[in-house]
Amino acid sequence: MCYPNSEKSSDRSKYITRLFVILIVLFVGGLVYYLFSPEESGFFPRCPFHTLTGFECPGCGSQRAIHHLVHFDLHKAFTSNPLLIISIPYILVCLWLEYFGGKQKYPKIRKALYGKSAIYAVLIIIIAFWIGRNLI
Repeated sequence: MCYPNSEKSSDRSKYITRLFVILIVLFVGGLVYYLFSPEESGFFPRCPFHTLTGFECPGCGSQRAIHHLVHFDLHKAFTSNPLLIISIPYILVCLWLEYFGGKQKYPKIRKALYGKSAIYAVLIIIIAFWIGRNLI
């Protein structure tokens, strides 16, 4: 026998579970980055690309940027890794689309953010940032 409300209840349960897990991960991660500075603490991993080449990869400075963000220092966060800070809205929308039912409600937005042209645009932006940050 099919219960019409069981699907909605199941979806709601999945939504709440996902939200809870994401909030716990963000809280614990935020607490670690709030309490410890990646510049001073030894347990944060170093970038292998930077260690081997001396050049910065697109992700270099992300840990410092997150540390500064949880301390509400947007200027230092931006100077640590501007690409990460600029990418936060894109990342949040992608997470919402993927994990909170947005992909069913807004397939055009999902296609715009995940489509072939979006992938190429993101790739070009990352490569341009990678080259630019090492030239300047």
